[in-house]
Amino acid sequence: MAFDPLQERGIPLDRQLRDWRELHRTPIDPDRADPYTRCRIITMNGIEVEAVLFSHHLARHCPDAELRRRLAQVRAVEAQQQKAVNWLLPGVSSVLETTIAYEQVAVDLTAWVARMEPDPYLRQAYEFGVLDEVDHLYRYANLYELLEHREAEKIVGDVTEIMPGRPTHLQHRDPVDDVREAYDRGRTEPLSRLHALTIAATEQQTMNYYLNAGPQQMEPVARGLYQEIGMVEEEHVTLYESLVDPGQSWWERLLNHEYNECYLYYSFMETEFDPEVKRLWELHLGMELEHLRLAAELFRRFDGRDPDQVLAPALPPPVTFEPNKAYLRQLLAAQAGWTTLGTGYAPGPHERFEQRQDAVVDGVKPASEQVIDDNRRVSGQDYRLETAGPRPV
Repeated sequence: MAFDPLQERGIPLDRQLRDWRELHRTPIDPDRADPYTRCRIITMNGIEVEAVLFSHHLARHCPDAELRRRLAQVRAVEAQQQKAVNWLLPGVSSVLETTIAYEQVAVDLTAWVARMEPDPYLRQAYEFGVLDEVDHLYRYANLYELLEHREAEKIVGDVTEIMPGRPTHLQHRDPVDDVREAYDRGRTEPLSRLHALTIAATEQQTMNYYLNAGPQQMEPVARGLYQEIGMVEEEHVTLYESLVDPGQSWWERLLNHEYNECYLYYSFMETEFDPEVKRLWELHLGMELEHLRLAAELFRRFDGRDPDQVLAPALPPPVTFEPNKAYLRQLLAAQAGWTTLGTGYAPGPHERFEQRQDAVVDGVKPASEQVIDDNRRVSGQDYRLETAGPRPV
């Protein structure tokens, strides 16, 4: 039977607080863990960070002190969840190794969402963005070989290919061309809401990570690459957040956030291979069921509607991390040269795009190109992992 989180009993809020011993879980082994276990960890960290930040923004706009106290109680648990999840990542991994894992998430999660998205306009946004991420993975993999003399295959395994996507230096677009048309909350399918929340949160996490990881680099080419790709991630957050209907009330947004957390924890509980990590997904799902119940009460109270009017009657099929090689190759062949124009797309450069390029690049070779030149000079060739044959373009 389908899983309906609104009909399930969760862990009471007063039993959700954990002590330090419960939060300090053994991190995954970077040499033995399944690459997609790491991807699920990174994804759920981004989702929990979004939950905490959204709750803070809601509290800042809420005049009712009692409601702010209730938000603080739930937010404290969300903050513990974020620590328990993110601390599963091993401390022995370098910043660059974690970066490559972040980009693997961006590639395979966005590709999966694009494949499952029922709305053609929203699907196109994800298809467009994922080709940027394919290229980011390729650039960081070459930086990894150049600086740490290792191959990114040890991180991504054989499930994600590494090859040039839409060239990063051609991703610097005018901000007005990043803003998409928002879905209509009255007509869009519930699954589309979940997709938009998920991708916006994970891209926001990547943007924030690069904001802080970039200055930790010592090599000029590394500092430049984090800075350049970090600017593109800002574009991605603008693109994906603009898909969400801004007419939703705060309480409807809170309801969607909590439902999405239930959806993802349930999905990962169903698909996780690591038994210890799986138990954490199950525990957090139990907590989120209660958070959803509380959000549903607030939605009924302040919006005067039943949650069934905006949520799916049961969870959609689980989010699945899986190879997307054939799909991504098809997109590369068809859309690698595209850019954005207004709320649509253009098959190649246009005047506003070229003006932005001139202003940002200003005749200097971008770090994304320099890192490939440097690695070719040191390693004899650029680093690629093309397990399904040569790149299609």
